[in-house]
This record gives sequence, structure tokens and C-alpha cells, in this order.
Amino acid sequence: MSQAGASVRLTLNGRAAEWRADHNLLDGLRERGVDPERVVVAVNREIVARQTWSTLVPREGDRIEVVHVVAGGSDRVVAAEQPLVIAGVSFRSRLMCGTGKFPSAAVMAAALEAAGTELVTVAVRYFDLDLGGRSLLQELAPARYRLLPNTAGACSAEDAVHMAELGRAATGTNWVKLEVIGDQESLWPDVAATVQATRELVRRGFVVLPYTAPDPVAAVHLEAAGAVVVMPLGSPIGSGQGVLDAGAIRRIRERVRVPVVVDAGIGSPADAALAMEAGADAVLVNTAIARAGDPVAMAAAMALAVRAGWLGRRAGRIPRLPEASPSTVAAGVPRVE
Repeated sequence: MSQAGASVRLTLNGRAAEWRADHNLLDGLRERGVDPERVVVAVNREIVARQTWSTLVPREGDRIEVVHVVAGGSDRVVAAEQPLVIAGVSFRSRLMCGTGKFPSAAVMAAALEAAGTELVTVAVRYFDLDLGGRSLLQELAPARYRLLPNTAGACSAEDAVHMAELGRAATGTNWVKLEVIGDQESLWPDVAATVQATRELVRRGFVVLPYTAPDPVAAVHLEAAGAVVVMPLGSPIGSGQGVLDAGAIRRIRERVRVPVVVDAGIGSPADAALAMEAGADAVLVNTAIARAGDPVAMAAAMALAVRAGWLGRRAGRIPRLPEASPSTVAAGVPRVE
């Protein structure tokens, strides 16, 4: 057993260094003022899984590399990735995630980590007394994620307001993802009731993020009612059909000043990228990640797709032409006479 105060000599980022023999990777990083959430670590050229940092103790002669997790490419590209701002709060990630339908709490936690998300939705439900006293909140790190209680299942403005109040009491946040369902088969939102509930919740001091139909008129009414974002569906909840009307997302983006978040129906990373290219400021994904064959890998893929769609839209795509246009000039091509 290593003695407290003893040290080993190793190479740290290319330089000789001493490491306390009783310190694991996590201890050593924190001792040096490194935020573990912002770096990746390799020991002897092998990348070390984050979940093992607290148990891996470096040995004499080890080579440790601590690398910043930064966006690749030029400074110009990094500058293009402006933070998402909702109600004065900045988010680096434009991927929001749900917490339902995962095969286990451990898979959920790993997928949220891979997604890099900072805003996660939680449903308001009766407490399951058979869970042995554990709740979802115990599986989520409050310092890492901003919780967004939702009113999923509400079928009236009154139900939604009551569920929002319960969510605020349970989580301590006044943020709420507002859902009022008007049709139980399609889970299509009741736009009129959603606008009504938005007004009442804003009056009660809530920060309201409403789920709505892909309708620019509804989006304008919700913004006027005090919503801090509008969240049009891409296609029916959980259907995985993708963004059925990208033009509707574009029209909504052109008519409101608040952020537009595409919610529901995303089935693949391509869908997420399309939503961003169409004008969304963020997407919210649950089923496509939780029910994927590998939820953790899918979460990482969604994060990449959201970033690609966002940067692609800002870069400006080429116009669609009716005919081919050569990439190289035709003049000067060698010919055989």
C-alpha cells in the first residue's frame, strides 16, 4: 500500500513530473486545478475511460497525457458556435435529451454523458413506492444538468398547470416543458390550450418551453404569451419519422425571436442535422437515443449531427441548380486531335 506523502516519477504532458503515490487520476487532476469534465486522459497512450479515473492510480514511469476537449478546426469555426441562450441562461450544447425509455439508469447516465447535453427533461408522475425509495433525481447530477420537468400526459390547460406546480416543488426549478395533448392517438398538441396554459404559467413565475404543432401562427401566439422558446414537433412523438416539414421549421424561425427547438419525431442523426439546417436552434431527442441498439453511441452521433447541422446552416449552403455545374473550368482541357 502506498504511503501518504510518497510520490512516483512519471511523464505528464511530455514533462517529468511527480505524482502523489496515493492519488488516483481524478485526485491528481483536481490537485492541479483541472476540471475533469473538460479533458480526456491517456495513460501510456491508452485512452482511459472516465468512469475509471477514481480507481486508476498512476505508477512509476507512466506517461500521462491530459488533453483539452476542444472543437476541431480553425478559431473561426469555434467562434461560429455561439452558445444557445434561453431566458438568459447559456448552454454550450444544442442537444437536449429526455430521460425516459432507457433500459437502465446506468445506460441513461452514460448516454447523457456521451450526448454532452446540459438540459434534460424529467416527467412528473406519482412516486413508485415499489422502487425502494430511489427516484430519477438520484441518478442525475444536479450540478451537471439543468432539469426541465415536463407536463407530458396533460390533456387540459388546468392539468398542465397543476403538473407544472408539482414539478417545481419536486425539482426546485421554475423551468417547465409544457405539453398539452389534444389527440390521444397522434399525441398532437392542443395549441389553444397550450397558449392558455403558457399565459397562466408565465403569470405564476414559470419559464415556459412549450411543445407545439409545426405552425408559424401558433409559434407567434406562444411567443406573445411569454414562452421563452417554441418547440414544434418534427413528426409525432416517438414515431422516428424525422422532420416531415422542414419548410415549417424555417417559417417558424423567420417569424419568432425566441429560440426554436425541434421536439419529437427525430429518428436518426440525419434527422437532427436536417432540423438544424432548416432553422432550429436546438433539438430535443429521447426515444431515438433510448431505444437505439446502442444508446450511448447514438447519443454521441446525435451530438455530432446537431453540431454539423448548426455549422452547416451558418456556413450557407450552395443554391440548388436545375442542371449540373462543373467543379473545374472546361477551358484548357487537353484533347486528342
